[in-house]
Amino acid sequence: MQDRWDPSLAFDDPLDECVYGSRLIGSDPYLVLHGGGNTSVKAPWTDVTGEEIDALYVKGSGWDLGSIEAAGFAPLPLSRLRRLLELDELSDPDMVASLSAARLDPSAPQPSVESLLHAILPHRAVLHSHADVIVTLTNLADGEARVREALGDDVVIVPYVMPGYDLAKVVSRMWPQHGRPDTRGMVLMNHGLFTFADTTREAYARHVDLITRAEEYLDRHAPLATDDTATLPDVDPADLARLRRRISAAAGAPMIVTRHRNPMVARFVSRPDLESLARRGPLTPDHIIRTKRIPLVGTDVDAFVSEYRAYFERNEGRSEMELTMLDPAPRVVLDRRLGMLTVGRRPADADIAADIYHHTIPVLERAEDHLGGYVALGEGELFDVEYWDLEQAKLRRAGSPPPMAGRVAVVTGAASGIGRACAAELLSRGAAVIGIDISPDVAGTFDGPAWLGVEADVTDPDAVAAALTAGVERFGGVDMAVLAAGIFGGSRPVADLDPDEWRRVQAVNVDSAAHLLSRLHPLLTESPASPSVVVVASRNVPAPGKGAAAYSASKAALTQLARVTALEWAEDGIRVNIVHPDAVFDTGLWTPELLAERAAKYGLTVEEYKRRNLLSVEVTSATVAGVVAELLSERFSATTGAQIPIDGGSERVI
Repeated sequence: MQDRWDPSLAFDDPLDECVYGSRLIGSDPYLVLHGGGNTSVKAPWTDVTGEEIDALYVKGSGWDLGSIEAAGFAPLPLSRLRRLLELDELSDPDMVASLSAARLDPSAPQPSVESLLHAILPHRAVLHSHADVIVTLTNLADGEARVREALGDDVVIVPYVMPGYDLAKVVSRMWPQHGRPDTRGMVLMNHGLFTFADTTREAYARHVDLITRAEEYLDRHAPLATDDTATLPDVDPADLARLRRRISAAAGAPMIVTRHRNPMVARFVSRPDLESLARRGPLTPDHIIRTKRIPLVGTDVDAFVSEYRAYFERNEGRSEMELTMLDPAPRVVLDRRLGMLTVGRRPADADIAADIYHHTIPVLERAEDHLGGYVALGEGELFDVEYWDLEQAKLRRAGSPPPMAGRVAVVTGAASGIGRACAAELLSRGAAVIGIDISPDVAGTFDGPAWLGVEADVTDPDAVAAALTAGVERFGGVDMAVLAAGIFGGSRPVADLDPDEWRRVQAVNVDSAAHLLSRLHPLLTESPASPSVVVVASRNVPAPGKGAAAYSASKAALTQLARVTALEWAEDGIRVNIVHPDAVFDTGLWTPELLAERAAKYGLTVEEYKRRNLLSVEVTSATVAGVVAELLSERFSATTGAQIPIDGGSERVI
């Protein structure tokens, strides 16, 4: 393990040093994944009277170690924590309530559920991670012996105990017997590594030392697989969309499904023992709320659901409380043809499951191929964590999903103007968006896991097909589409029409839409979420103007295309509606100079010209996007074939 501590740094405040060390640990995915791990430092707390209190500053729940700040640590009085450990027993809800009440700063975050364990250890600074190499050693039939052989005698090894009060009590009993002045760390079986020292710098150095020992041991006895030649075939996007629909039905909500087929995944799914190995359980129970206990091997979703229900029924009696079964849909799918699919309510959730399983695969391979076989915790112990109220609280803190969570939209012309505004509105409502545009800027138009910008000319059928394939492999399918790509073309009377310009406008505004709709149909029919399409036409359809023959004719043809599509696709449950914007001046078509010229022609100011409609309102791209998003939403589930003007009211249209 590389020691990334900057030796030039000096810290006067032990909490600042703890923040720095926490970020080093948290920013390394081989140590900590997605909220895992925790850290602490013992330092004085000064109250409003000036009295100093011996305190434990411990990572707060909900904070990510990779980006934590001082505000992410909850200060707790050490004396209170140690008194809690004198109790014979304490339920986890009572422990959490006691820790919350003990905060010296009531505005601090809720303390980590492992706060009492940090308080027990007789060191000022404590770091805890779920390092891949450590959990590799602990998930073996002879795990304790392997840990001792790899790390030596200066670690305390603790058998698996569920985190919380019980674990803290076990460590409080073990430490006086096994802890020594030269003890450098503590390994929790099937869980992870603790190191501790007088300073965070020393605790970090011990982390580096022990993980390096584990790496060197594994390199000698269990070298990583290096064959990166395995490949997986292309698949029909409709096959992925069909599987997503079945997974979503099992989950009771539309889900994002992302395909992964890198060489490591391709190698792993080709193993003859794939089903046996993959179904043994996660590296650490912390992963179970993201990945479920086991992945689906193959594509039989119904069988996985039945098995999950049976698993719940076998184990629900382990809890004294009445439990409600979580949705039984898989979160990881492993298939010899498809590779690995990861599932989540949002793209970020699917990505978290992917990150975890990308780290799981090499651990499984090393353990199974070189170390006597991979052994995870038993089913009952994993169930206890999956249905542990404190773990469920992590999911509840995320809140209710936004209205379009799990839904996937395709938006053309997404890098600018109305298309960009539609993409922004759909993203704000929780949708994942595949944005297609001829501009190379489309890739970076928006940030975040819910956006996939693909550079493609909508008049190029192969490029559009490739864009849809990329989008389906990223998100699993398509539920909504906004056809916003279009051009105005040159303005000239019919007597002077340029045939090439006429064809160019028709190709972009009509022909490309016809092709895209034909490619979307097999995907939309597999949508789990009320599939719908909105076509962006123009006020020029009901009220054309002079000099715009090519544009007006193309938008009229586009409107007819959409109407016929609405008629044909209704039997598939797919809605198709049309909007007719006008005078949308915040697009690339309108420069300040052109606006000034047009306003002057009518003897108006620019602002007056923008509001030259019956309602005297300005129509913006965002105005159009709001209507488009509503048409795509469930509120218009009984509407198809509609044509809605978005023009502030036009006498010519009305």
